[in-house]
Amino acid sequence: MINRVVKNAQEALKDVKSDQTIMFGGFGLCGIPENSINQLIKMGTKNITAISNNAGVDDFGLGLLLQTKQIKKMISSYVGENEEFERQMLSGELEVELIPQGTLATRCLAAAYGMPVIYTPAGVGTEVAIGKETRMFNYNGEEKEYLMEKAFEADFAIVKAWKGDTAGNLIFRSTARNFNPMMAMAGKITVAEVEQLVPAGELDPDQIHTPGIYVHRIFQGEKYEKRIEQRTVRKKN
Repeated sequence: MINRVVKNAQEALKDVKSDQTIMFGGFGLCGIPENSINQLIKMGTKNITAISNNAGVDDFGLGLLLQTKQIKKMISSYVGENEEFERQMLSGELEVELIPQGTLATRCLAAAYGMPVIYTPAGVGTEVAIGKETRMFNYNGEEKEYLMEKAFEADFAIVKAWKGDTAGNLIFRSTARNFNPMMAMAGKITVAEVEQLVPAGELDPDQIHTPGIYVHRIFQGEKYEKRIEQRTVRKKN
């Protein structure tokens, strides 16, 4: 059995270079690879094309890489919590490709499955479709226009799991399952940081979300902040 364990984020990301495309798992601030993001900041990696559902907030998550201007292009679905992102986009400092959330997920899966393209009705007739090919298909007896979207090509996929083992098998918790599992399958090199790292064989096979065959490097992270974007509580009576 291959041991995929590395010591830390520094070792896991040692060959990440500037001008590469990187997938970042997570949903909002849930399940984001905090240790790896901090390591990329220390490395000073530049001109990153970041594929992520969202862009973090101003002082956390991918927002930290935006502050240091290490991200050249954001490919995302939701970016509404980050003022620095807005400033860079409106000033032309940051290239942005906004994608419907389902399309973002399916383009990750297409990369994982080795499918060069997908066809989707999402985005047809909108700005999303500008410059892209469309085709008519008869589906369920209805002739409908579909937009062709290409599978992502990411040099690295960086994900964060709740639990993992030395063989690279991963278990995610709750909302962290939204994008982490599909991105873990889609990178040319997948790096997983985990809260708990256990010996191979300790995880219940029925509970594993991502098989270790997709994971190239795994390490146990530390000092997870696990921020909440907006905390809302009711008033005491």
